[in-house]
Amino acid sequence: MLIVGLTAVVFIIVIWFGYPVAMRALGALRGSVQTVPSTFLPSVSVVLASRDDAESIRARVSDLLDGDYPASILEVIVARDAMTCDSDVSESEFLGPADIVSVIVGDAPGGKSATLNAGVRAARNDILVFADTAQRFDRAAIRALVAQLDQPGVGAVSGMLELPDTVHGSLNMAERYWRYERWLRLWEARVHSCVGVTGAIYAMPRRLWEPLPANLILDDLYVPMRLAIQGWRVLFTPDARARDVRRFAPAQEYRRKVRTLTGVIQVCAWLPGVLNPVRNPLWLQFTFHKLLRLLTPYLAIVALIGIAWALVSRLLLWEGGVEVLVGIGVVCGALCLIPRIRGVLKVQLAWGVALQGSIVVATIHGMRGKWDVWR
Repeated sequence: MLIVGLTAVVFIIVIWFGYPVAMRALGALRGSVQTVPSTFLPSVSVVLASRDDAESIRARVSDLLDGDYPASILEVIVARDAMTCDSDVSESEFLGPADIVSVIVGDAPGGKSATLNAGVRAARNDILVFADTAQRFDRAAIRALVAQLDQPGVGAVSGMLELPDTVHGSLNMAERYWRYERWLRLWEARVHSCVGVTGAIYAMPRRLWEPLPANLILDDLYVPMRLAIQGWRVLFTPDARARDVRRFAPAQEYRRKVRTLTGVIQVCAWLPGVLNPVRNPLWLQFTFHKLLRLLTPYLAIVALIGIAWALVSRLLLWEGGVEVLVGIGVVCGALCLIPRIRGVLKVQLAWGVALQGSIVVATIHGMRGKWDVWR
């Protein structure tokens, strides 16, 4: 049992630490790619798919128009989700100049993929930039995305999402995870391509767009993996920044993770080429970055049971082992009576359940083919 438990621990270490270290080393060997800014700026269509209220949309469009990309070659398309669309935002003059901003209703029956399809269909310009309502772009974000797309063989580029500053640097578990995720995507892109893009800020040539399947959950994984299978690179640039203003509680993060992890399984079912090492040049990265992580809670349970079983069994064979176990239990119970320690344990337990429990629920959704979690 000890060997089984330790083997599970080794697998967890390889998945979460070994693979990122390998990407870091390979990326360092390849070296950084210096992008030479082009004097030619292509025309850009920003697609803002949203089910938010009118005030939030107006604020987001205003932020997009405040960027430094020339207005003469920029358009903003607000695509309203057909499931939640109302009449309070229907004319472009409420949001900006009519020749720059347009408002459309997404395809029926609604959902993000149907809304994005309608938004892209209305786009007229060469480059598509995708944005969400809750974030804000740095002024040079669009220009930084476009600069990366100017390289040969690049099919998409992801910007970097920054979470809000925390008080005294206290990051919750989800925010620490996101910093880890951004760092890993940067080095994956140095090696070849990042596995997935940030849905709140990414860009691609309009000519490479293909309509999304209805009820798709993760366009920001499906689109870049389709491009990678077709032979395109997917880059990541920290120079294009979007800033989020929200912080999530464990329950909110749990719901979000259930949706995104279910989306990973859906991509495997709907884009089976990602599972083929011959067709998918990112097969190894996709396997470690997305699939093997889904084993984490199960490996953790095996590790906990195996190691605990082995230690308890050995203690019970020793003289005085029962007293040691009782002593350990008393010390742990006493520590839990201290309010500060109890509070920390409660918070960490909530985050642990949110992040790992979401994997279990997403796995069940995937096995059942339940894909309506976006709604």
